[in-house]
Amino acid sequence: MTTQSPTLDLKGAVGAQVEAAFEQVQALYRQLHQTPELPFKEYRTSTRLAEALEGLGYEVTRGVGGTGVVALLRNGEGPTIMLRGDMDALPIEEQTGLDFASRETAVAEDGHEVPLMHACGHDLHSSCVVGAAGVMAALREHWRGTLMLVCQPAEEIFGGAKAMLDDSLYERFARPDVILGQHNMPALAGSVGHRPGGSMAACTNLAVTIHGAGGHGSMPAQAVDPVVIAAHVVTRLQTIVAREVPPEETVVVTVGKLAAGTQANIIPHSAELEINVRSFDDTLHRQVVESIERIVRAECEAGRSPKPPECRVLNQTIALHNDPTAVEHVRRAHAEHFGEVNLYDMPRLNGSEDFPFFGNAEAGGFGGEDIPYVYWFIGATPGERWDEAPGKGVAEKMRHLEMPHSPYYFPGNAVTLRTGIEAMAVGALAYLG
Repeated sequence: MTTQSPTLDLKGAVGAQVEAAFEQVQALYRQLHQTPELPFKEYRTSTRLAEALEGLGYEVTRGVGGTGVVALLRNGEGPTIMLRGDMDALPIEEQTGLDFASRETAVAEDGHEVPLMHACGHDLHSSCVVGAAGVMAALREHWRGTLMLVCQPAEEIFGGAKAMLDDSLYERFARPDVILGQHNMPALAGSVGHRPGGSMAACTNLAVTIHGAGGHGSMPAQAVDPVVIAAHVVTRLQTIVAREVPPEETVVVTVGKLAAGTQANIIPHSAELEINVRSFDDTLHRQVVESIERIVRAECEAGRSPKPPECRVLNQTIALHNDPTAVEHVRRAHAEHFGEVNLYDMPRLNGSEDFPFFGNAEAGGFGGEDIPYVYWFIGATPGERWDEAPGKGVAEKMRHLEMPHSPYYFPGNAVTLRTGIEAMAVGALAYLG
């Protein structure tokens, strides 16, 4: 008689536990999807997640960093491994046609009512954390250490990670040895993508107010036109990338908002801009932001603005750099579980995350050494749709598929949900097993 290796036994055990709990986790996912909430307003979401984790026997604390949830399962001597999932949704009207599609609305910060949708799959991420929690609780005889689960608010505005850290996350609970996280992408469902080193961009969103002196459109010499100043700012900003950034570096500067005035014959008193900056080098990123502020000031002076412009940071995050050693360790475990054929090399993304604050001691404000982290990607496109998409490689095919933040984007198919649960559990067991 032959016996299976420990790896194969563990693979079967993980799969069996996922299947046993799948219907319950899927029901939780659909409930979360149907009732999305804005950043730092995830009251129902965090309550449901906390209750689910309490039901699995975890020590659960609510209200960390506002609406965050922390759950611990202490299982003897060993490392502390943190799994992170995010919870917040977006002000988008859902167009997926699902029978559990969101019809929720909420009042945004500006006082306007907005539709709500989980268009980025944060409901999927937090459901996978709960699913992995169930697997790890059921298999506690096979591992030793502490499992730390973090359900984080406000990722979409880069606020939740810092809020939880500022609420003494590591001092109150545990300082992890390794941090694991994941995000869905429109790759093939059932596949898992890894990338060591620089993987996602730093991002800063700036709000700028340019002051003018309003007046009649027929008498511009008796006014100071902030629209003209703003127009020069918009065009001049593009010279930063063209003339101040080394050609081998990737930087994007986008003016996503330009608002001024009420009608054609009125020169307004002010113009409002919102500017988005993305790059993969934190030092270069700071230099680009400083260049933006310099150009705004200079154009306002050239345009006779009666007072200096106002520049303020709306939100920002640092670049995401996966620890190469930790990536190799987790990737090897994923290859053993899913098969090498179901792993892919994830392209570098210009998208951004506040996840790296959890590992960067200086930016996260928790002191000491940096904590290694791994952030991987799970495919969310069903096989038939993937086969129909033009292109050969992962990057080419994804260009032709709905992306996160689309009103038509739906990552929560059964294959992706199962893969996300297993990927998190297998990643944790790679260190705790």
